[in-house]
Amino acid sequence: MLNYLWAGMILIGIVYGAFTGNLSAIGNGALESANDAVSLAITMLGVISMWTGLMEIAKECGIISSASRFMSPLIRFLFPDVPKDSKASEYITTNFIANIFGLGWAATPAGLKAMEELSKLNKSDAASNAMCTFLVINISSLQLIPVNMIAYRTEYGSANPSAILFPALIATSVGTIVAILYCKIKNRFS
Repeated sequence: MLNYLWAGMILIGIVYGAFTGNLSAIGNGALESANDAVSLAITMLGVISMWTGLMEIAKECGIISSASRFMSPLIRFLFPDVPKDSKASEYITTNFIANIFGLGWAATPAGLKAMEELSKLNKSDAASNAMCTFLVINISSLQLIPVNMIAYRTEYGSANPSAILFPALIATSVGTIVAILYCKIKNRFS
């Protein structure tokens, strides 16, 4: 459906440009946008590579397993149905840490592994409470350092790219608190 919406908007723009005599402006705009997209992709590739590498180093050095032990009470509170020694807990922790540092792309592999492990623990075809809770909290994505937004703001010439830190922290904190409250209430009544 969304593809049809985008295609329709593009078609309307081209037809409007043809009727108003601005067809060359549409072509120039498309080429400039493609150039900007490639430039942004190269910038984000560098940011992604650096942070994903740091996450791998943290995993190899034992920082992730230490953080997993440190976050164990929180994980137990959020996911009481997940056994303490389950591999899902480590993947959930890795996902949460990556999201906290604004590394959504680094969080995705750990999130998929966590869901896979939670699925193994599930006794039915329907999503378990732990799976739903993980998904909702993952979507709310508490972020201390929104790396993506800072990189985007830097790429587009912001005078102060890190000005987004405090508003992002407030927004993602509120979102995550609401997500946790919703899940706890929903789990209690289901």
